[in-house]
Amino acid sequence: MREKLTFEEQAKQLEQKLGCPCTYFPPSKPRFPFEKKGGHILKAYQQAREREGFTPVLLVLDEWGNMAEMFGDLEAFRQTMSSTPIEDGRAMLHRFEEDARAEWGEDLSPEELEEHFGQVLGGDMSEGQKITEFLSLTDYQGKQTQPVVLAEIPVKDPWEVFAYLPFGGWNACPAPEEHRAAAKYWFEQYGAVPAVMSMDIVEYILPAPVPRDKAMEVALEQYFFCVDIVEQGVGTVGALAGGLAKSNYWYFWWD
Repeated sequence: MREKLTFEEQAKQLEQKLGCPCTYFPPSKPRFPFEKKGGHILKAYQQAREREGFTPVLLVLDEWGNMAEMFGDLEAFRQTMSSTPIEDGRAMLHRFEEDARAEWGEDLSPEELEEHFGQVLGGDMSEGQKITEFLSLTDYQGKQTQPVVLAEIPVKDPWEVFAYLPFGGWNACPAPEEHRAAAKYWFEQYGAVPAVMSMDIVEYILPAPVPRDKAMEVALEQYFFCVDIVEQGVGTVGALAGGLAKSNYWYFWWD
């Protein structure tokens, strides 16, 4: 049986695998009563964003899996992605919606389908909750930070992190090339930048919340891109839209 690596060992292995500068932040608790959990990590991330020549990404290490092993053969992956055209992100997200509606229509009667969409695609925007921070940087109890690696990914355009790191392509999670297409579209439309990644989570940071008149449109795109954030999360697309109209952070999670 393979010996389990410590988080520090995982961080070193990950830096070697990625081939770019990395900084490891071990789990920590606030030193002072009013200190924000993970504030030092966010500060380091923001400082890294001010430098040129790379895109910083916070990689959250997991006690259940080794991210370096998850990434597999990076050289082969990057070569493949370098020759893969970027799909139009808006068109791709519309295709996701069409495919989902068609698939659900095979399993549900017209009445059941109408009821499902009436419940999930509705909802009141006033129920939306503002996201004020990166959610996956702290543990589930919110008592301390997770072990995190700040990786200086050597790409200029932020959506190209998905051509450098092979995230996705399992279960209902979109493939890396689909993440890249969506990230490019959302960056061009709203300035959204992929900033945090774990084994099954991606978080974005934005310069400003989505305009309220666009929030429902974006929420629908995000729902069909990542069903779990609604059906196992906020409950309705309306609630998701309300949160998007208030937040500088986006959160995606695939079960």
